[in-house]
Amino acid sequence: MSSWVESLKIYRTPRLIAVLFMGFSSGLPLPLTFATLSFWLAEAGISRTEIGLFVLVGFSYNYKFLWSPLIDRLPISGLTRRLGRRRGWAVAIQVPLMLAIFALGQTEPQQQLLPTVLLAVLVAFLSASQDIVIDAYRIELLEADEQGAGAAATQWGYRFGLLAAGAGALYAAQFGGWHVAYAVMAGLMLVGVVTVLATPEPSRAQSARPEGRDRGGAAWFRSAVIEPFADFMTRPGWAVILLFVVLYKFGDALTGVMANPFYVAMGFTKIEVANISKLVGFFATLGGVALGGVVADRWGLYRSLFGCGLLTMLANSLYVVQAWVGHDTWMLAATIFTDNFAAGMGSAAFVAYLSNLCNVAFTATQYALFSSLAALPTRLLSAPAGWLSEHVSWPAFFFLTSLAALPGLAMVLWLMRRFPDAALPRKAALAGGD
Repeated sequence: MSSWVESLKIYRTPRLIAVLFMGFSSGLPLPLTFATLSFWLAEAGISRTEIGLFVLVGFSYNYKFLWSPLIDRLPISGLTRRLGRRRGWAVAIQVPLMLAIFALGQTEPQQQLLPTVLLAVLVAFLSASQDIVIDAYRIELLEADEQGAGAAATQWGYRFGLLAAGAGALYAAQFGGWHVAYAVMAGLMLVGVVTVLATPEPSRAQSARPEGRDRGGAAWFRSAVIEPFADFMTRPGWAVILLFVVLYKFGDALTGVMANPFYVAMGFTKIEVANISKLVGFFATLGGVALGGVVADRWGLYRSLFGCGLLTMLANSLYVVQAWVGHDTWMLAATIFTDNFAAGMGSAAFVAYLSNLCNVAFTATQYALFSSLAALPTRLLSAPAGWLSEHVSWPAFFFLTSLAALPGLAMVLWLMRRFPDAALPRKAALAGGD
């Protein structure tokens, strides 16, 4: 037990604290384009089918690898020289993101839905671009034996951001309206700006000079775009790994997409959802993430992925019971706590796995590819979830979403047996890649 307690002390180091605050900035915009926004849309009388299709506004999360080479390699006049490669791009993205969040909150979806859709797309695009920078920063900042803890720290910060844009936005909307809520969320993006300005540029980013006009177009394209993907394709079982990245969180994503419409259908108020779903779930996730980071470092990535994924699938099935019980706050608290604790453990193990797959020579582009694929269940594959929930009962819906986790779990076992070296720590698996 004492060794596990000692393992938790790593979270107090300055680098991990910086990663936590960057995670906050990364997580904040996400609910504002779907989860929190779906609550607003449900209150405005938008149909569940249309709400379900709103996950498509976040397509940028799935295709951010297309422009990640630009963010990874191109300098920004003035900013790159003064702030560095990662910090310059972060600030250049975060300021417009603040303005876009504020503008989204000033729309009127019940009267004219199109401006809400377009601004949600813009917020998602800028948020996905910010993720490219922050993910690369984290991987380059931390050593190989810190990646599990780093995955947990970024998830902690990410969940704080989700809490602020989830429960915090609901509280603000309850007392000041949705316009005020989104204005407050825009102001909270300053946390990310201040963190970037106060944190030194990673040494690996400093040693890799951004490439711009000094290289020919064909040479730059080969170095920035072709080589990162070609490098990953040298790994054994690379195609199966990519498919696994898509499927691992599929069941959890299906459940999450329709969570807020489900709460509304069960008669839960905004305050009840904020107190139980956001706050109880938040602290449960923090505990799960912290434990998941330690488990990933001590058990190994494949074993932790399978164990945490199985626990998440079982926890998701509690929504079936919740649908039978109906409006019961104690049952909701138990369901949310269990589900979020398990999901937190799984997220920490999954992020650690994706981080270890990256060659630090191509950090931003490769991690953007992995995280884009990981977002497919939430952003594209789960789009029909709203339609499905309207054509089956809520208990049947959540039973089916729990079963959707089985393919990902089966692939963990298959990868563990066929390609065990694909999840080695970065220093071993990426020898010669620095």
